Amino acid sequence: MPEGPKGQKRPADVIGNAVRVMEIATGQRDEEYEEGPAKDQAAAELGRRGGKARAERMTPEQRAEAARKAAARRWASS
Repeated sequence: MPEGPKGQKRPADVIGNAVRVMEIATGQRDEEYEEGPAKDQAAAELGRRGGKARAERMTPEQRAEAARKAAARRWASS
């Protein structure tokens, strides 16, 4: 089944999706979102600090090499 931008379930058929969009647009129905699992706040905080701490430890040459590798991977997948 297709998913919305936040992973919500959407109707798989085109007509059903068109009817749902029309009902939401005309105010006959509220758009419903299914909430995913909550993120652990401690893990989220560590994740935010991780990249910055890693960049501070790296030399400018190491950062440039990491950026080159990342760009190559992005362009390779396209």
